Amino acid sequence: MARPSLRNARSSPVLSRLALWGPGLLVMLADCDAGNVVTAAQAGAQAGLRLLPVLLALVPLLYMVQELTVRLGIFTGRGFGELVRARFGSLCAGLAAAGLIVAVLGSLVTEFTGVAGVGEMFGVSRAISLPLAVAVLFGIVLTGSHRRVDRIVIAIGIFDLAFFAVAWSARSQFHTMIGQMTHLPIGDREFGYLAAALIGATFNPWMVFYQQAAVADTLSANNLASARIETAVGAVLTQLLTGAVLVAAAATLSAHGLPRSLGSIGEIGNALVAELGPFAGRLLFGAGVLAAALVAAIVSSLALAWGLGEVFGYAASLEARPARAPWFYAAYALSVAGSAGFVWLSPDLVSLNVAAQVVNALMLPFVVVMLVALSVTVLPKPQRPRGLYLWLVIVVGAIVCAAGVWGAIQGWRPVQIEGLSLSQR
Repeated sequence: MARPSLRNARSSPVLSRLALWGPGLLVMLADCDAGNVVTAAQAGAQAGLRLLPVLLALVPLLYMVQELTVRLGIFTGRGFGELVRARFGSLCAGLAAAGLIVAVLGSLVTEFTGVAGVGEMFGVSRAISLPLAVAVLFGIVLTGSHRRVDRIVIAIGIFDLAFFAVAWSARSQFHTMIGQMTHLPIGDREFGYLAAALIGATFNPWMVFYQQAAVADTLSANNLASARIETAVGAVLTQLLTGAVLVAAAATLSAHGLPRSLGSIGEIGNALVAELGPFAGRLLFGAGVLAAALVAAIVSSLALAWGLGEVFGYAASLEARPARAPWFYAAYALSVAGSAGFVWLSPDLVSLNVAAQVVNALMLPFVVVMLVALSVTVLPKPQRPRGLYLWLVIVVGAIVCAAGVWGAIQGWRPVQIEGLSLSQR
């Protein structure tokens, strides 16, 4: 497949680079998904602002992990699953595929939980909101163009910015909680569990599969610099958006001593937007959650379809029509429709969303190890990470992975979430 190039030599170099933005920004917008919103809101309600430094400290590793996928995609022309199979064999590829399936299905369930929750906030039943969301997702992907899908989804993702307005509405309580950030109860089991959930919410395995496959499909070596900038912007933006939700929850729930056990998207929305007024507040919060859920649903399900194609060898490309890539579109359709059906029949539980993020934290070590191993073995020598940067990736990655696994193991009792009292300490 011919890769796109900067065809109009007379156009501004800056505009030409921006025109190629898509995979990096898109995957980061998808990272701020409904599950991420729920986890951040729960963390803010339970622990105040104590977990905000943890959330923001994840920005460097988030960039470094996704930047490695950019290099691998551009300079090998192959996706993550395909490279794992070629370099480390079928067993590792199978493990990667299994982890991808678990991560994507868990993510999709949280996304459709978000869709259903927003619908119920406005009196729309799941029988209407979920089929409508599935139809929208099918329609976007069946446009038959990678670039068109990217642009549509980024346009939807702009509504994620509504979370900044939600956080701004709670600013009157923010100054009273600043001191919380100086006290981190590192040894507390519940604090560790929520920290693991935030780590898992930040590092979704499907992000690696999606961005690498999309970059391999659309970009060339000339686009490396713009892809890196795009990824950096996205890494900062997604953590700021998630931080905005955490701050709003800490200010409106933790500071006021309101009930800290949240059971649905509707409860979170009603609690966070009280100071904006019932209609405007719910509209802003609902638009943000719905956009986040739709963007993540598209990206994660495409990551699954791509990843399985790379591992099992079937044709996988958005540039191909369904008749030429039937398994690719079938995997996408089944994951979307199946997850929507599951949510249709299930209760809207916040604890399930948080637990799904903790599972991601447990899978993070495998993803980081594979990425680093691939980058130092299959990339052309000039493009391999080396020296101080390589050691920085390894050390920071090891610390974050250890923290995620430790928090998951120490606090793996989901029922504890119902009774956390960190914000009272």
